[in-house]
Amino acid sequence: MRRALQLARLGRGSVSPNPMVGAVIVADGRIIGEGFHRRFGEGHAEVNAVASVSEADSRLLPESTIYVTLEPCSHYGKTPPCSKLIIDRKIPRVVIGSLDPFKEVSGRGIRMLRDTGCEVVTGVLEEECKALNAVFMTAHTRQRPYIIMKWAESSDHFVDRVRSADETAEAFSTPKTLMLSHKLRTEVDAIMVGAHTVRMDNPSLTARHWSGRQPLRVVVSSRGEFSGRNYRVLSDGQPTLLMLAEPLQNVEKNVEIEIIADLAHPIQSICSQLYMRGVTSLLVEGGPRLQQQFLDAGLWDEIRVEQSSRRLGEGVKAVDIPQGRVWDEVVDGNRIVHIYRQD
Repeated sequence: MRRALQLARLGRGSVSPNPMVGAVIVADGRIIGEGFHRRFGEGHAEVNAVASVSEADSRLLPESTIYVTLEPCSHYGKTPPCSKLIIDRKIPRVVIGSLDPFKEVSGRGIRMLRDTGCEVVTGVLEEECKALNAVFMTAHTRQRPYIIMKWAESSDHFVDRVRSADETAEAFSTPKTLMLSHKLRTEVDAIMVGAHTVRMDNPSLTARHWSGRQPLRVVVSSRGEFSGRNYRVLSDGQPTLLMLAEPLQNVEKNVEIEIIADLAHPIQSICSQLYMRGVTSLLVEGGPRLQQQFLDAGLWDEIRVEQSSRRLGEGVKAVDIPQGRVWDEVVDGNRIVHIYRQD
């Protein structure tokens, strides 16, 4: 199962909204096949593991065990059910790390296997398997995206100077930490900022320093006013979603408008609407006002704070870090603090 977990991680950033899954087939005291879910819409881990078995070893499948990090699917989606494949290939024993919370699977894959005589063992390295797919688990148990908040700050907890939009923002990241931030962007479905951040910083919100997919850019605004400047998120051709309290006319072709359905609880409504669009992971990059709204609503799962040794003395204060499970690391002289929600 540990080998299956290693394999599953290779799909990070390529399989969303599906989970990362690894599979290992063992027979005659050795691994005869292994695979992982490589890309959304393509073969699942079990399919790739079976396909990797050599012709000479295929005779061993009826006496083999397949180890899978997540319950095999039982429904027809973009690919046929993996439970049916296991049954058709006469694999008699299935060891599963964690159950699938997705309502189309959720125990059905196990029942399908057991109903045809397969021996099924569950809960092997279960916590590790769940942690691997915290995004998928959160999305399908809480019906909202897995929410990561991220910012960089000075040593005295300011994110910027007080300045005009014509002045350059303070930069606390190093070339290496900036690269890691862009890597994170390729691993999420969507990246969000408030309209004030767009007006002040004119960000691109793209992954330019790491190879991978581009996240959907989401801009939240209570007024929907974007005039007097050529904002990159509205004019560079990359997809952008504006979530507004009121309609906005004459937008570019790459920009989609969605009205916030419940203005009494806007952050909850935004998260619910994004989930309905298939967004399972959301990176909230700024600014502090928007981030505080997420914290006040109790809607966060992970926080990453990059702390520079530079001191500003005054400026725009960062939000206070909530309590949670914490670990930190030092990268290029900057301290990166990771906080994980514990409930």
